[in-house]
Amino acid sequence: MTLENGGPRWGVVGTGGIARAFMKGLLAVPSARVMAVASRTRDRAEEFGREWGVPNRHGSYEDLAADPDVDAVYVATPHPWHHPNTLLMLNAGKHVLVEKPMAMNALQVAQMVAAARANDRFLMEALWSRFLPASKLARELVADGAVGELCAVSADFGINVPYDPDHRLFNVDLGGGALMDLGVYPLSFAAQYLGELTVVGATRQLSPDRMVDTQTTVLVHGENGVSAALNCASRNVLPNRAVLAGTDGWIEIPSFWAATELVLHREGGASERFHRPFRANGYEYEIEEVGRCLAAGERESSEMTWAESLRLAGVTDQIRDVGALVGGPSTP
Repeated sequence: MTLENGGPRWGVVGTGGIARAFMKGLLAVPSARVMAVASRTRDRAEEFGREWGVPNRHGSYEDLAADPDVDAVYVATPHPWHHPNTLLMLNAGKHVLVEKPMAMNALQVAQMVAAARANDRFLMEALWSRFLPASKLARELVADGAVGELCAVSADFGINVPYDPDHRLFNVDLGGGALMDLGVYPLSFAAQYLGELTVVGATRQLSPDRMVDTQTTVLVHGENGVSAALNCASRNVLPNRAVLAGTDGWIEIPSFWAATELVLHREGGASERFHRPFRANGYEYEIEEVGRCLAAGERESSEMTWAESLRLAGVTDQIRDVGALVGGPSTP
């Protein structure tokens, strides 16, 4: 069952900051509406529901899974709960958009994909940056040969967050670590242009309690022969840009994970700047993709396939294995 306008009726699992960002994006999608929200406590669900005008407010995830007014859910809980929350919803017959990273490792992702297939439900990892107009334009420019033959890719994402062992970025029980929370963006960016990634090397710096990484640097090699240098950090700022370098020029994308512009530099010629602003906050594009897929009867997105999520999770597993062997000193 769907609303009169044909869009999916959404439920939101979790009430944190990312759930609120999702709601802002959803307001820009006329065909979608949130009908339910669930939190581990009824009070939080009630507060979120009042703030966003969500009619059905549940004090448990199981209650939302049984809500007949919900077609699709957005899983917005911390990383370690993505796997059980997604399985719960898929087995209850709900379609699922799950916040990135999809799960804590490739085995969990494989189990989630198997559940989606067994229940004939839609499943997608919410890598919102892939659906942004500027991101799509960058892929089109490279495919059209705007930089010639692609030779190298680089991307980094670093923010300076004061160390607090209870903060989600530094708390291992919350899936903390720069790689899991921030590194998924450079990895996903590189995979769009390199295809299958092989980890050539990785180094890391650790938190003071040595429980999670605060900076990870990775060199990966793509199936097309192109390599990428990628970096993520939670305790220091990085240039926060991506570069696609080719034989005839390069594309620079500031804040590539939330891109609204890019610059095409042609060798020996003038630079050209492209602006692609959001309609809302950027989350609207992945929400539209889910609606498009469901309307077409598709169970996975061609822009963010199950195979791609499995590959990214596998690469993350590789990086942690390699990084554990050659990890650098703790950040002071």
